Amino acid sequence: MKYWLMKSEPDIFSIHDLQRKKIEHWDGVRNYQARNFIRDDMKLGDLVLFYHSNAEVIGVAGIAQICKEGYPDFTAFDKENVHFDPSSKKEEPRWFMVDVKFVECFEMVVSLEILKKTAGLENMVVTRKGSRLSVQPVTNSEYEIICLLGRKKKK
Repeated sequence: MKYWLMKSEPDIFSIHDLQRKKIEHWDGVRNYQARNFIRDDMKLGDLVLFYHSNAEVIGVAGIAQICKEGYPDFTAFDKENVHFDPSSKKEEPRWFMVDVKFVECFEMVVSLEILKKTAGLENMVVTRKGSRLSVQPVTNSEYEIICLLGRKKKK
């Protein structure tokens, strides 16, 4: 099993939206490195740290799980969709997505500030200056540390 961090803006799609829907496709990824992770590396059962970006509190808000492996992102073919890409063809798709299912909301969002200050998380991609990658690998130990932080009761 692998572990991932996937970013979403909560005003567009939040962990609470996923909780309500139970399962949803993760569309709109338009970065080749992130696409390659989705297309080639994400497998059924992999766990995802659901990260809220561009939010009041930026950080990891909960956990999701990959429930359908990479397949062509149909939003790339839809001229009415904000993620439309005229150079992506159904017979040769450029962009891919996965389906994720809700696992849990954390007791508290593990903020980016906390991630940067926590021992054992120094090498996370998300903590690197200038890192904007929306889908990124996470080590088993990083995943475990963040889960412990997120499951702490709010003070």
